[in-house]
Amino acid sequence: MRVVVVGGTKFIGRRIVEELAARGDEVLVVHRGETEPADLVECRHLHASRAEFASVAAEVRAFGPDAIVDTLAMSRADVTAVLPHLPDTQLVLLSSMDVYEAFWLVLNEREGEPVPLNESSRLRTVRYPYRELGGRPSDYDKLDVEPSYLERGATVLRLAMIYGEHDHQRREEFILRRVRAGRTRIPVGSGTWLWTRCYVGDVAAAVLATLGNSSVGGEVFNIGEPSVRSFRGWAQEILVAAGHEAELVRVPEALLPEDLEVTKSYHQHLVFDAYKATQVLGWRPDPAAGLARSVRWHLVNPPANPPADPPADASEDFAADDTALAAAIPPSQRRS
Repeated sequence: MRVVVVGGTKFIGRRIVEELAARGDEVLVVHRGETEPADLVECRHLHASRAEFASVAAEVRAFGPDAIVDTLAMSRADVTAVLPHLPDTQLVLLSSMDVYEAFWLVLNEREGEPVPLNESSRLRTVRYPYRELGGRPSDYDKLDVEPSYLERGATVLRLAMIYGEHDHQRREEFILRRVRAGRTRIPVGSGTWLWTRCYVGDVAAAVLATLGNSSVGGEVFNIGEPSVRSFRGWAQEILVAAGHEAELVRVPEALLPEDLEVTKSYHQHLVFDAYKATQVLGWRPDPAAGLARSVRWHLVNPPANPPADPPADASEDFAADDTALAAAIPPSQRRS
């Protein structure tokens, strides 16, 4: 196949490009040109921001794509800048499970949505959730993106929490930074929160399973692992994959370091049902193998921006851990 990937040099897009090239597809990546890794697989490139996509639209059409995968449509403006200029071919849009109402409830420390969430579950009623939180552009909202793509017959893949090689959010770092430091006791909260995850290689596999399938136009699919461990359970799996022995110590949640707050108690779980994707697309994720590969990569590729003035004693970087550990909750006093 001849496939255009809009945004294909970082994390998820990069992995999609790699898997397409590995199976012999001809790939054209359209991106800003600000990030073009030297070790990216060989493929064609067009440099243009989304706002300038019209300037390269003729070259995209000339490529004669059998399919186009848009990995970076984040806002209404992103849709307006790109979608009208795409040729009439198969479209695949990467979306997010933050479109569901359950996500908003988590942000507001409330509960109200039954799980697991399927493709018909209630969508978020409040728009632009990051305007006050930060972390994304203020106009970010996949609910502004999905409808226009669905009207064009695109297949929409709503992704769970994604982890894996080249993950800029470093989803496993809450444990791995302590592994690198040789910590043998790690403070955690109740650790009972459930949030469906998915390995980046399995996301790429879902995209490839969608391409060439003429029966999935205008359809929405949840993409996530079929089972989910609590955050405490996932932390333990990360330790096992890293070959590191450490005790997860229950502490008062008010004392948890910021990066360990994912182990707190949350009222609303984010468990997603990906049954439709497994049945219609024939998609079969392999989370155990994915986590092992991801942990190995992150252990040898730590974050590139260490503190400007690292402490003389590495233990000082974990002062908040030690404060929490000093207040460890005895088993007899734990409620959950």
